[in-house]
Amino acid sequence: MTGSGHRRALSRFHGVILGMALGMAVISAAWWAWESLWDSRLFAPMADTTAKNLSAQQAWEVLSGHPDLQVLDVRTPGETARGMLPGARRISWGDPAFELELSRWDRSRPVLVYCQGGYRSRKAVEVLRSLGFNSVLHLHRGMMAWRWAGKAVTDGESRTTPSQ
Repeated sequence: MTGSGHRRALSRFHGVILGMALGMAVISAAWWAWESLWDSRLFAPMADTTAKNLSAQQAWEVLSGHPDLQVLDVRTPGETARGMLPGARRISWGDPAFELELSRWDRSRPVLVYCQGGYRSRKAVEVLRSLGFNSVLHLHRGMMAWRWAGKAVTDGESRTTPSQ
């Protein structure tokens, strides 16, 4: 291949990379906008129920300071095998008995709900609020944010109080 052939190939390669980068930027911006609109509706005040979107640090503070907190992990068994938040109980999102299992929980006690990245747990927030849970807390960005913040996880389901 000649020098000009290499330059053309390199130019096409750079064009493809630039196109991919722009595409990712557009997708990211669209997701951020859609998520913001969803959150403004999901965490809006409603009669007799509150819902809050928490950072990992805020969730840790609530988890550490509220022994009556119920912690709901809506991930799959394969995901929870790699660790759960302290005190969490798993009811996988999409489980046919999801709402039936939640009906056994105390609606007057606060619930902290999370998944791996935030989508399934947002869907669970909608269900929890519709079932009449008084206080629903959501871990923004889920287990990804929790691990990124360096917070402790447990092996499987437990009812222990966090010590960190």
